[in-house]
Amino acid sequence: MKKRLVSFALAAAMIASTLAGCRGAEQATEAPETTTAQAAEAGDETEGEAAAEGAEGEAQATENFKIGIITGTASQGDEEITQANKMKEKYGDMIVTATYPDNFSTETETVISNAVAMASDPDVKAIVWCQAIPGTAAAIDKVRETRPDMIFICGTPGEDPGVINPKADIVLQVDEPGCGIVIPPQAAKQGAKTMIHYSFPRHMSYALIVARHENLRKYCAENGIELVDVTAPDPTGDSGVTGAQQFILEDVPRQIEKYGPDTVFFTTNCGMQEPLIRSVFENKAIYTLQCCPSPFHAFPAALNIDMSGHEADVDYMLEQLQAKVTEAGMGGRVSTWAVPCNMLFVEAGVEYAKKVLEGQTDGVLDDAVLRETIQECAGDVEMTVDYYKDDEGNAKENHYLVMADFITFE
Repeated sequence: MKKRLVSFALAAAMIASTLAGCRGAEQATEAPETTTAQAAEAGDETEGEAAAEGAEGEAQATENFKIGIITGTASQGDEEITQANKMKEKYGDMIVTATYPDNFSTETETVISNAVAMASDPDVKAIVWCQAIPGTAAAIDKVRETRPDMIFICGTPGEDPGVINPKADIVLQVDEPGCGIVIPPQAAKQGAKTMIHYSFPRHMSYALIVARHENLRKYCAENGIELVDVTAPDPTGDSGVTGAQQFILEDVPRQIEKYGPDTVFFTTNCGMQEPLIRSVFENKAIYTLQCCPSPFHAFPAALNIDMSGHEADVDYMLEQLQAKVTEAGMGGRVSTWAVPCNMLFVEAGVEYAKKVLEGQTDGVLDDAVLRETIQECAGDVEMTVDYYKDDEGNAKENHYLVMADFITFE
């Protein structure tokens, strides 16, 4: 990583709790019935026990295995599908890929059928899913009816922990509540006096987004920042993504006129990031972090950065971002993470599944090997990895939350 190009602003203490943050069209769903393949006592097991069932003991090496990767289309998640293709380039026919429909919230049956089709190949022994949009838990249930042996690693879930944790073997997610703790002091260092928080009722019904928001409110107050909530159109509503993006383009200048340029902007939605970044740069405001942290997330399209031949090149992206910040006279007012979180989840998911299937782990869920794999895939960027904890403080040992330090463009 070319650290000489940028300076790192160390994040504050990171505590466990979580992101799935940029859920462009996800919605919480009720947990389907736990199948007998997932639980010995349906309805009585705690979260994660079903997924861990049968995972004890030394993993046995599997011959002739394949690993499936399910992502959104390029229009829904360019980073995830780019990383999926990169893994296929690396491992060839060992990797099979599929996508879920753009309108996944209304096409649950297609989401399920796509997963079932992938699992119909008996050589597919593991499926890595990112983003694990609503319908993933139901798809896992359906697959396990005929493939109880299938390993599921789910990145950036769009379903509540109580829904996805009992179904997936492993869940990987950005620490959303933790982001609520570290964003305010970072924004304060960037000169923020006000924070505009864009969201909508559907997202604000999601437990971890609410937890992040509560922390944002608390720590904004501690850092002398006024938090202002602004309700934006839901991209899944009548106005669609276009309407939501247009609202952002029109509202950011209004907020800056009211609160001044020392305003940091945050939105819970992926589809709003591009117009938000563009407008922040045009109005010389402050941008601290995306809902799904990554140097690739929305920056290229918002700032007209040519990514041809550099689709997964982090160093190139950081160089281009620094150049754009310098050109705009925005030094110190723009930051993100140096690791693309969703790409990390795809890569780490594949590499870890490969280790499991090659018999290199102690069971399906080997905490030490998984943490080691996450850090290997993150490279020079040091990751903090914690367990998700429920409201009672109980750690869910198959649900991992990750954090990284900020990288600030000077």
